[in-house]
Amino acid sequence: MGTPLTPYGPEAGGTKREQVSQMFDRIAPRYDFLNHLFSLGIDVVWRRKAVRLLRQERPKKILDMATGTADFALETRRMMGPEVHITGVDISPGMLEIGRKKVRDRNWSTSIELVEGDSVALPYPDGSFDAFTVAFGVRNFENLPGGLLEMKRVLRPGGVGVILEFSKPRRFPMKQLFGLYFRWIMPTLGRWISKDAQAYSYLPESVAIFPEGQAFVDILQDAGYVSIRTLPLTGGIATIYLAQVPAGS
Repeated sequence: MGTPLTPYGPEAGGTKREQVSQMFDRIAPRYDFLNHLFSLGIDVVWRRKAVRLLRQERPKKILDMATGTADFALETRRMMGPEVHITGVDISPGMLEIGRKKVRDRNWSTSIELVEGDSVALPYPDGSFDAFTVAFGVRNFENLPGGLLEMKRVLRPGGVGVILEFSKPRRFPMKQLFGLYFRWIMPTLGRWISKDAQAYSYLPESVAIFPEGQAFVDILQDAGYVSIRTLPLTGGIATIYLAQVPAGS
């Protein structure tokens, strides 16, 4: 294993977790705007698709890992109603502060709780949740297998995980357009608008090296998940992964 990709490089010091937390704290005020701008709003459609798949499982207690500014948690609450309780966990206090304001503005504080925490050390007993969700967060985990194992630990037997993550299109012309956009246009605009020179270079680089598709399915299987399904979105720009904890675990 080589040195993990970090936002500010090894010369900046600190672990990947510490640098990712620092990066998201820095870009938090502009994150929602840039997120929707760069995806042309398609990220909203992707989240709704993921929540519709989750809704079929009828979970009541949901963990939203790498919740950020709580977009996935809010969409889940909107689509599934007040009978669900969502616990959002993130390593960035700056992102969580914005997320909490969004929750308060909707008067959904009884349904959504946002907590600072790490994917490899969740402060919850085994089997605490019926399901977990992660949107565009697993590629930022410092320890991907460890995070998947920890999220599996806090799910009840038979519980389901829904992971939404960027992937790389394979076919012309989407492959070429995606490469141009992610390598040149997004980093340039991101640096200008976010005022963080490294963040929007790191984010496309993290997509480029993420073990998506079958490689990620293999990692999920190694972590003990079963009944894994993949659903490519928008020509392969993103993928939804559904994975289950064995019913007898």
